[in-house]
Amino acid sequence: MTQLLLSLTLSFFLCLQFGRGAVSEEFQSPDILVLGDSQLTFGAGPAFLEFFQDIKAHCSPDTDQKRDLEKLGHMSVGVIGVRSTSLPSWTARKGRQKGLVCDIDPKWKVNAGTYGAINQSSNPYVQIGSGKTYNFCKKGKSPFEAMFEDKYYMPKLFIMFFLGNSARRWANSKDAAFSDVKETMRQLPPGMPCIFMTTAPAYRKKTVDLRLAAQKNVQQAFEETGMRCDFVPGLTPETVAANLGNKHYFRLNKAGKVKDPYHPNRKAAKNFFAVEMDDICKAIFHQVEDKQTSRLVLRPALQ
Repeated sequence: MTQLLLSLTLSFFLCLQFGRGAVSEEFQSPDILVLGDSQLTFGAGPAFLEFFQDIKAHCSPDTDQKRDLEKLGHMSVGVIGVRSTSLPSWTARKGRQKGLVCDIDPKWKVNAGTYGAINQSSNPYVQIGSGKTYNFCKKGKSPFEAMFEDKYYMPKLFIMFFLGNSARRWANSKDAAFSDVKETMRQLPPGMPCIFMTTAPAYRKKTVDLRLAAQKNVQQAFEETGMRCDFVPGLTPETVAANLGNKHYFRLNKAGKVKDPYHPNRKAAKNFFAVEMDDICKAIFHQVEDKQTSRLVLRPALQ
């Protein structure tokens, strides 16, 4: 009897210890999540990570703002950039748009670049839908719905960084921009602080002009849906002047010509953040402040 009791007691403590180990290995949502397209994968991801890992140093908060930043907890940061995605990709429950998030890339077998608290390895490239960290692909649910279900991901600040892959859709139709923003707001958890930022300017003027039209319409869509998320325009006179026709801010081929006119390189990303820093800081402080204060007004986007 004594031996049986000892065995049961030992089994209980082993199970308890195993359970503790299992809990400690469970996925922990980052406090700050940056989600975007392939600009994060190919250049901007590390710049976003560096900035948001040290908001206090970059934004120089005053006493009240330091207090408000405590709402962001430990300020752990996760950055996810998924190939040719935009808002419709993350709100779709089936079809080609959802496939941009969930289908395995036929050539590279991975479709995303991730950084920070959600990827501690030396390899940033992953496949969304694979493993406990990126389980966003469930039948009948959109990636957003799967991401936020049961507080799987529950960031205290959510930053969306998109534009190019919906540029023609948004430039050609104000209604499409409004519909995409409205559905996004519907799928975000109530009360989640959020910022929407348009991606950096491209190399060619024709592309920039299209994206300017798209940015104008999607910014208006955020305004018409109530500006729950602060809107930060990525195409401004300063950022366009820096990127337009500047081959040193884009990847080159062996002959020294631009081979990728859509994804600014890391040097460009650092400059982009230097230019945009004030507006990003204002948006952060507005999202974490007490909402009795007046609505933040950012500088206007380039028209």
